[in-house]
Amino acid sequence: MVTMKLGSKPDIFVLEGLTWRCMTELESDVVVEVGDMSFYLHKFPLLSRSGVLQRLISEYQPPSDGGGGMCTLQLDDIPGGAKAFELAARFCYDVKIELNALNVVCLRCAAEYLGMTDDYAEGNLIAQAESFLADVLANWKDSVRALETCEGVLPAAEDLHIVPRCITALASKACASDAAAWSTHGAKNASVDGDALWNGIGSGDTPRGAAAAASAMDWWYEDVSLLSLPMFKRLIQAMEAKSMRAESIAGAIMFYAGRLLPGLNRSASFSNVSFADYGGGAGSRSATPRSATASLSGTSDGDQRYFLEEIIALLPTKKGVTSTKFLLGLLRTAMLLHASPLCRENLERRIGAQLEDASLEDLLVPNLGYTVDTLYDIDCVQRILDYFMSSMDGLGTGYTSPALAEEGSQLGLPHAATPPAVAPIAMVAKLMDGYLAEVAPDTNLKLPKFQALAAVVPDYARTVDDGIYRAMDIYLKSHPWLSESERLPLRVVVQVLFFEQLRLRTSIAGWFFVSDNAATATDGAHLHHPGNAGAIVPKGSAVVDRTRTW
Repeated sequence: MVTMKLGSKPDIFVLEGLTWRCMTELESDVVVEVGDMSFYLHKFPLLSRSGVLQRLISEYQPPSDGGGGMCTLQLDDIPGGAKAFELAARFCYDVKIELNALNVVCLRCAAEYLGMTDDYAEGNLIAQAESFLADVLANWKDSVRALETCEGVLPAAEDLHIVPRCITALASKACASDAAAWSTHGAKNASVDGDALWNGIGSGDTPRGAAAAASAMDWWYEDVSLLSLPMFKRLIQAMEAKSMRAESIAGAIMFYAGRLLPGLNRSASFSNVSFADYGGGAGSRSATPRSATASLSGTSDGDQRYFLEEIIALLPTKKGVTSTKFLLGLLRTAMLLHASPLCRENLERRIGAQLEDASLEDLLVPNLGYTVDTLYDIDCVQRILDYFMSSMDGLGTGYTSPALAEEGSQLGLPHAATPPAVAPIAMVAKLMDGYLAEVAPDTNLKLPKFQALAAVVPDYARTVDDGIYRAMDIYLKSHPWLSESERLPLRVVVQVLFFEQLRLRTSIAGWFFVSDNAATATDGAHLHHPGNAGAIVPKGSAVVDRTRTW
């Protein structure tokens, strides 16, 4: 921490309870009261440095009751309070004081309040504090400390433009460092593994190069996480104005949220707990665990809710820069704190836009309502999935199966890659199959809701149906009374037979067409493939597939 020493005389101030006395040969002739603290001082040193004290002393009128007594002044509204006035008084007496990042802002505001300009003495306190403040703002750590102390002297620090100067200095340093680190390490190394914890701690399997790159870019996260939310918000906005990368801004916000909302660090899923442990059996009206309803921290729910909504509003809107794991953590917290519907909808839309990056464990959002049927919030996941499908509109639905890609390679054709629009939906299909298998044992999960969720993912997204049929098998075993229905078995059997036959015919006809086109694309050359009788039977085709329509 940088420091600046002022004054040359030894300390002559003595504290007696709530009273400061200046011990000189002369008796005190003025008392300055600041809050509960009293300062017994002398007029001349104060008059020679402070325009405000000069005016107050000259205007002072003794009490009309004739009690007399020395001049008494009230300075209850001085920025920084008694501590700041003590330093200013020592400066007036030329007593040694030390300026640092923790007191310079308060002292600068107090000097302005007291009118300690160079009009009264050369090198007065305002000029000295300004000179040192420039040194403070040249240092990152000291700038953070100075900005923190601004909270205690608002609005004086705003009026003197100290707050924006601190924010500008910090934003400039962070942006310059981020740009330099990005150009040095490059986008490839700076891309940290998706499993890295969003609170700034890398996972054990994070590549060493990526971890080093991330460290070069996120070194400032912890420092700014100590700021109050209003100051942090202004700092982030200043960084955005200076075109800092959205990834770095999102990382800082996620780190800050981990400190401000400690509930984000707690697991809210029940993946390792049986349904019976939480009353998930038939007839249960609430499946919320006791720990989920515990207070997130010492602050009130209203404050937590305000913090949450402000953090969500700060997050960059660019897809992928904020981890899906973190967004789902925010969503669970929003539900626990009963955040506004608009806030929760915002989160669900963001999650839906990048659902392919979610993990099954994070998607198991507990049902935190007071009158709920299911352990997990199925409706929430349904909405998220709907938002995902909406985001896929217009991106195309063509799909190249792995079997076709393999066949094309054997025919000497260019590699048939999966279109970018299909890759995310294929990942989501696998994710939802796993999700359905997890929620299937809940005996309170109604068949229509299970069907509706399973039907959202389109047919082409699944290359094989093992996952969805595993979920169906678990569901039927957990709901044995469904198989006892007189209507269900016949309806299911008829649909299975009908769609099995329909898909088999469509698939075989499609592969005949693809084979003919592949042969034509070889410029008339006759390519022979062992066992090729005209139709290509792909992996996961309808020959061995089963229907997903009930």
